[in-house]
Amino acid sequence: MKNHFLMGVLWLFWPTNLLASLPPDEISLEAVLLELSIEINAVNTCFEQQISQQESLLIEVRQNLLLTTDYHQKVDLLILKSQIEEQIQKIQTENTTEIAKIRYLKGLQIIKILYEKVLSLDHHFASVRTFNEISKMANPNQYPEYNKLRELIATKKDKKGGFELTSLLGTNMVASVMQTFSNLVVSSLTKAERETELSKVECILDFSLRMQKDLNTIYFETAFLQNSNQKIKQDIEMLFKEYTKPIAYLSTLESCRTNDDWENLTQKMEDYLKKMKSTAGNNQLKMKVNIDFPIDRLLLFISQYNNFIDQGGKFYEKFSVILNSYENEKPCETKLPLEYKKLKADINLAIEKFNVAYKPVEINGSKMKEILYGINEFD
Repeated sequence: MKNHFLMGVLWLFWPTNLLASLPPDEISLEAVLLELSIEINAVNTCFEQQISQQESLLIEVRQNLLLTTDYHQKVDLLILKSQIEEQIQKIQTENTTEIAKIRYLKGLQIIKILYEKVLSLDHHFASVRTFNEISKMANPNQYPEYNKLRELIATKKDKKGGFELTSLLGTNMVASVMQTFSNLVVSSLTKAERETELSKVECILDFSLRMQKDLNTIYFETAFLQNSNQKIKQDIEMLFKEYTKPIAYLSTLESCRTNDDWENLTQKMEDYLKKMKSTAGNNQLKMKVNIDFPIDRLLLFISQYNNFIDQGGKFYEKFSVILNSYENEKPCETKLPLEYKKLKADINLAIEKFNVAYKPVEINGSKMKEILYGINEFD
């Protein structure tokens, strides 16, 4: 009871509307979970006090029932006893309803925050430089210096010994490099001229030949991550649909976010709870189950999101190792493409985002109980 009292006092000074007034990108999931804990504790404390008062009255009535011998007085006490028990049941039901409301609305806040993170990831993958620039870095045909060498060789080549590539093979890196070296050997350039021209492109050729496979790995695995994030986005949108179905909210998550319709959604929840309070028996239980079940699905999604973020972070750490593995980076530093340096910076920034902005949702056992059952960690 002492811990409940302390949490109740904290709740009195806690700015409960603070999170609602902040934009999603400024609200942390930790703050939502803390507010969830504080509100559950405060509600439980309030209703426990009411129940405790009724239980004290019930004890007194039971004692009087044992002591009195007057028939009429016994009847009155039995009626009073029944009324008190009904009042305790009513308070317990109200307590359960309020906890359900808190859990449901906090669940919506969590969905809202996670959706912003997923959209941010989607934007990140869509704008990352790898898709357009890896092909440039991995193919020497994209470098002006290399094309100048090819043009020079074309004017100096031995017409009998040299050869031309088809339009298809001309875009192939390996075939292009083989042709360039073959034509260079049979060209009219002197040995000194050949060495001079090769020195201008040696870093480009070394980098693209050594790193092509690794750069393609980054390209395809980044594409895989983007596709996985699309799946996550579809799943959270489906979660929202199922989550709001019991309260008859029909707008999509994207529409709700775009139109800032959260207030209307909350009102739908309030209407549903009022109806649940006025419903009795199995129908009331069914209505409660309808809003409890989506909480389970939310936790499953959180697990899915956490796995994706863990996976994404490991992928980008792998990309960082790959990009830092080019052994001739130092001697070729001035000749390496700017895209390579930009990509390294992008990867390092992405690693930081996966560890901070997109980090997994930390839900331990006690927090899990709070979300699932409305039981706080002090119980």
